[in-house]
Amino acid sequence: MPFQKTIKSEIALSGVGIHTGKRINLKLIPAERDTGIVFFRKDKGIYLKAKLPFVTDTTFATTIGIDGIKVRTVEHLLATIYAFGITNLLIELDGSEIPVLDGSSLDFTRAILKSGIAKQGKTVPVLRIKKPFVYEEAVSRIIAKPHNGFKITYKIFYDHPLIMEQSLSLEINEQNFMKEVSPARTFGFLKDIQYLMKNGFARGGSLENAVVLDERGVVGGSLRFKDEFVRHKILDAIGDLSLAGFPLQGHFIFERGGHTSHINFLRSLNESAVFELVEETQFSFQLSAQPV
Repeated sequence: MPFQKTIKSEIALSGVGIHTGKRINLKLIPAERDTGIVFFRKDKGIYLKAKLPFVTDTTFATTIGIDGIKVRTVEHLLATIYAFGITNLLIELDGSEIPVLDGSSLDFTRAILKSGIAKQGKTVPVLRIKKPFVYEEAVSRIIAKPHNGFKITYKIFYDHPLIMEQSLSLEINEQNFMKEVSPARTFGFLKDIQYLMKNGFARGGSLENAVVLDERGVVGGSLRFKDEFVRHKILDAIGDLSLAGFPLQGHFIFERGGHTSHINFLRSLNESAVFELVEETQFSFQLSAQPV
């Protein structure tokens, strides 16, 4: 059984929200055992749990909220928190979106490594996949299989000469996350920017915080990995899967996935009988929608 963990010291970061375009100040604050991962909208005085029932939107990012108060683009930060096994943390922010920073989770990773991680002397339940489970939605297909660890296989298909078909399979642990996943940046297409901005998205996007593609290749920069696109999809998937609220044990295979299918997969999984929640004492797997 893994132990509950938090960070050793407070972390302060600031940056622009990729969709709102507004500057946000963010603090990661150590939390007591059994707190969970909790967002605090300081400007609204509202707490939000990083759990599935709080997801309110998955359009171009994952958003959690309650009573009209929301936090957008939570996936990159949550992926980093999950990869380091952090189970108790207060995330304080003064706006409605997590800063995008450079479009990856590299700055979150570096900040958490600098702070250090504290083991808290109490175990946390593990959500274990017992038998294969398949979820299909439009062109997306997601499969969960039993596996002694946490593994993600992701396959993407884009009609662009720099992407086309990419596939990557990784056992997710701290080392693989830091080296193979964390540096991968979000990406988008130049032809879509006008539409996105008109509809309230990508207002903070730039060549400094995203990989932008025209018809031929990358605009104004270069890739960190040849397959950076599928690596970023894995980053998104880890963040979205973390909203199950427990460490996961299984192999998760994604084909043409996105935030909407990730979250709908989790909801469908929650209604199935293919998992068990394992801990030292009996525990009911219930995702309460009550605020902290």
